[in-house]
Amino acid sequence: MCRGVHKVTVLRWWCESRRTLTLALPIMSGLVGQMLMGLTDTLMVGQVGTIPLAAAAFGHNLINVPMVGGMGLLAAVAVMTAQAYGAQQTAEAGQVLRHGLVISFVSGLGAALLLSLLRSRVGWLSQPPEVVAAAQTYLLLTAWSLVPAMVSHALKQFSEAVVQPWPPTLIMLGGVLLNIFLNWLLIFGHWGFPAMELDGAGLATLLARIATVLVMFGYVIRAPKLSAYLPTRWLAPVSWSAIRAQLGLGTPVAAQHLLEVGAFVAAALMMGWINAEAMAAHQIAITCAATTFIFALGLGMAVSIRVGHAWGAGAHHRLRVIGHSGLFMSGLIMTTFALMFILGGNAIADAFSQSPEVVRMAAAMLFIAGFFQIFDGFQVVAMCALRGMNDVRVPALVAIISYWLIALPLGGALGFFAGFGARGIWIGLAAGLGTAALILIWRFHRLERALRTRSLEPVG
Repeated sequence: MCRGVHKVTVLRWWCESRRTLTLALPIMSGLVGQMLMGLTDTLMVGQVGTIPLAAAAFGHNLINVPMVGGMGLLAAVAVMTAQAYGAQQTAEAGQVLRHGLVISFVSGLGAALLLSLLRSRVGWLSQPPEVVAAAQTYLLLTAWSLVPAMVSHALKQFSEAVVQPWPPTLIMLGGVLLNIFLNWLLIFGHWGFPAMELDGAGLATLLARIATVLVMFGYVIRAPKLSAYLPTRWLAPVSWSAIRAQLGLGTPVAAQHLLEVGAFVAAALMMGWINAEAMAAHQIAITCAATTFIFALGLGMAVSIRVGHAWGAGAHHRLRVIGHSGLFMSGLIMTTFALMFILGGNAIADAFSQSPEVVRMAAAMLFIAGFFQIFDGFQVVAMCALRGMNDVRVPALVAIISYWLIALPLGGALGFFAGFGARGIWIGLAAGLGTAALILIWRFHRLERALRTRSLEPVG
């Protein structure tokens, strides 16, 4: 009897893991495509010089704040569409998409306008003057690329939540290839184009994202497998109650994202207080860490969608297996990347810069990044599982504790007072991620167990 129960349990874990991974693979690919835009910019701009590379780092850090916040706001599109899909409410899924597009356009436009107005005021961040001057046009161009980027993200979230993840993934990867080609033309001045260097990278990103959103929207409105979930009246009056419902779910997620990315931006600003080489090295290390993090994030987004499906269907008994199997897979993936950073950090850094000092500092940061990769993977999967259960407020509080009360104060103390320099700042970040992972895993375990044993109502 026990052996039979054991076999059934193993089979359930295997089936849920396989379904999650099947959904996660295209999501990971699409997210890697988005990240590769920044990675290729860093690689190609790095060949121009240290100041353009540091300026790209500065611009990326400023752009990432509203971009990550907007993506957090749009997490409601995936969660609410997944729950409607699980409950077989096709009309509700269409309304989620329609109002999600409104929110995505307004948030992207607002971010672009704000960054355009503030870009001449960024000198107060106490960064090297030559870096601030070099980043001005690049910052303006990439700021306006947020509008098509946000709309594309909403469309992608919708398609993934109704289990059609591959087409938007392929569209995103096509946008990356276009961005690389435009970078080659505009950064270095091939085929008669002017050599615009860093500004060329910004223009390439803007053009590639415009092309991507046009193709993405065309796919969504014409795909036969999505037709049942589309709005019946695209231009119907906006329902403010629907907007409030999405914002009620998305705003805490956006706050959590902003608190986390804000901590990393603050860490990057601390690097600028050291010197331009530290900024450039940090950009190399954080670009690599963020690229590998995308795999855990893609897995977490798949977990969130599948938890949402189970939640919408009222199948609370599946939550534990979906969430815990996701955590296990995340541990395996991120341990692999951790070993890569620990053992090959110097070779990786050498591919980004020709400066020996930048390479030395980046390799040291990558060694530390190898250890916090595992924490980062655990915390994002646990956070996404909670999101699929509509539990979004407590993770925002966890972000405050982990990043602003632990990571930054500890990193600043180690970096500037204990003499660890840039390495100390990264040690602080690792400690914050570890704290977040422990708390979020504990909360998911507590909530799903309560639902299974006492049939509690959904957490609000």
